[in-house]
Amino acid sequence: MKYTHSKSTFFIGILCLFMFFVLIGCGQSDEQTSAEEQDEESNGGGQETENQEPLEVSHALGTTTIEEKPERIVTLYQGATDAAVAFGITPVGIVESWREQPIYEYLRDDLKDIPIVGQETQPNLEEIHQLDPDLIIASQLRHEEIYDQLSAIAPTVMHETVFEFKETVELMGEAMMEEDKASELLNAWDDRVANLQDKLETTYGDQWPYHVSVLNFRADHARIYVTGFAGSILDELGFEGPKELTDDSQAVLKLTDKESITEMNADVFYLFMDDEEAVQKTYQEWTEHPLWDELDAAKTDQIHRVDEVIWNMGGGIIAANLMLDDISDRLEIQE
Repeated sequence: MKYTHSKSTFFIGILCLFMFFVLIGCGQSDEQTSAEEQDEESNGGGQETENQEPLEVSHALGTTTIEEKPERIVTLYQGATDAAVAFGITPVGIVESWREQPIYEYLRDDLKDIPIVGQETQPNLEEIHQLDPDLIIASQLRHEEIYDQLSAIAPTVMHETVFEFKETVELMGEAMMEEDKASELLNAWDDRVANLQDKLETTYGDQWPYHVSVLNFRADHARIYVTGFAGSILDELGFEGPKELTDDSQAVLKLTDKESITEMNADVFYLFMDDEEAVQKTYQEWTEHPLWDELDAAKTDQIHRVDEVIWNMGGGIIAANLMLDDISDRLEIQE
């Protein structure tokens, strides 16, 4: 009996020792798993981020490869700078604004102390290089001739023009790997436009759609902006163009003869111009001409002077939304 008891005790001891090592092993495994999970979280998903496939972005001048999510972005046209702010991204370099230099007032609070890398039509390549960007947003219209030089500095994507703000948002969303945010911005825009369309149709009934002319007076002539930034937004809202327009193939019509005043005719005029004496003189001469009084907008006093930065020069999705604000206010539409 003593031998049996001793033998039983021996086996029980072996079993306890085995369970002890099993428990230690499990604890170490749990600690290792927890450490791996924390490491993955700190790396934004671990292996998936490390194995990020290079992104091929098609744009106006070909295809650009972007190896990883850009962090240092330079924008070389106003609409791209506007869009970057809408994305909640601060560029490391921007070009000087056309007016209100160096930065448009509506963007200043979001772009304090951002380096200016020259003008939109002549960016400074050396200054851009010194900023060590990992993505450059440019425009074929402005920068086609320096595309190779820009691409030598950093991956560069180009939009065809400078005023197609929705396409700029799409291109930047893809290139910056921010496609969800791009969809959010564009869906919000579409919803707002649809709502405003409904309000305009309900408010004006049989009078809708209004014909509209976007006018600009210069020192020696007047212009009708047929398409472009403002024209595309007005068209999307359902406005129609000037009633007597004989040539709608051009984005901008330059009128040098006051006998052409009749081509401006529309229900509503939105106009912008400088405060320079020569420009004011032109405006006075044209608006005092007998043909001006025959225009429908003149008869109903639907002539609105608007902010040129918002209506023409900003070129981005923030400016576009500010333009909708202006239209709603002037037509007394409650959104």
